[in-house]
Amino acid sequence: MKSIKVLFLIIFGSFLITSCGEDDKEDVVILPSNLNVELTIDTTYDGTVNVVATASNTNYYSFLVNDKDKSVSEENSSGLLTYQFAENGNYSIRIRAHSTESEFIEDLKSFEIILGGSSGGGNSDTSNAGYTTPLTYPNYTLVWNDEFDGTSLNEGDWNFEIGTGNNGWGNNELQYYKRENVSVENGRLIITAKNEFFNNNNYTSSRVTTQGKKSFKYGRIDIRARMPEGQGLWPALWMLGDNINSVSWPACGEIDIMEMVGGTTTNSRGDGVTHGTIHWSDASGSHANYGQGKRLGPGKKLSDEFNVYSIVWNSSGITWYFNDQQFNSINTSPAALSEFNQNFFFIMNVAVGGNWPGSPDNSTQFPDKMQVDYVRVFQ
Repeated sequence: MKSIKVLFLIIFGSFLITSCGEDDKEDVVILPSNLNVELTIDTTYDGTVNVVATASNTNYYSFLVNDKDKSVSEENSSGLLTYQFAENGNYSIRIRAHSTESEFIEDLKSFEIILGGSSGGGNSDTSNAGYTTPLTYPNYTLVWNDEFDGTSLNEGDWNFEIGTGNNGWGNNELQYYKRENVSVENGRLIITAKNEFFNNNNYTSSRVTTQGKKSFKYGRIDIRARMPEGQGLWPALWMLGDNINSVSWPACGEIDIMEMVGGTTTNSRGDGVTHGTIHWSDASGSHANYGQGKRLGPGKKLSDEFNVYSIVWNSSGITWYFNDQQFNSINTSPAALSEFNQNFFFIMNVAVGGNWPGSPDNSTQFPDKMQVDYVRVFQ
């Protein structure tokens, strides 16, 4: 009988120890996985965004909508959200798949709302009004052109440059260049500058080049384009020497066919002034440059309509034209300017901020666009 009691105590004690040990264990939380988010913007341009989120091992979803000066949150188990934005602009929605309130995975979707087809910036309509130039000139042959007639950029001729470059592309610029900010529509190349946070930058835009694919030495170059507008925007149509990778800048030479420093127009800068400039390395190896600006009439802007920016370039010099009106020229025959006796490739971009234009302010409207109707090279 005594041995039975001892055995009972041993078994009962073991049960208590085992039970206490199991109660002390923490519950294992399994995080959701495979979060997939599909976002669509209503094609009728009424500002409605539909979100469909799916994930494995999820108890519920939460959504945080950043809408101008307010934030809107919602939770549900369906993973569905419909939200209507009232104004043009760049927005974001943060989507989380939860196992618990504090245990979740997430995705951030950024996008642009365009109401009624308007871009929201100064260059917002689809008008083709403005100056134009012919496809033929006496004593010249058209050797290359891009009329941007397709639905995407021809990557047989063009490259996308991505990122922030070295020290903001050498100018302390504020944008991150993405290929997504380029589109080809209605016979135009469109580069859109946006106020959106991406890779620790507050702005995005695009920069395309013909480096390694198309380059030219001498001739007449016409580029028909319509500019964006606003403080801090810095659109440019320009060229660099093919040998930049071996000799660096400025020894490679630079030809700026058009630069605009956005903002209030003064005698030397602003939305109503185009600049034509060259950069090179002087005899001491230092940076040298020469340029002139062309100011439009009072109250006029380069965003009002299309204009044609041209250079005529030969072995003795470069001359700049705005709508066939000469406004700058330089003699490049001296040996010190030998950079300009070689092949150059094209660059088209819209920078945001930087040493020359300064940062955007509250007056700058985003998104805004540079539209390029054509680029043509005659020799």
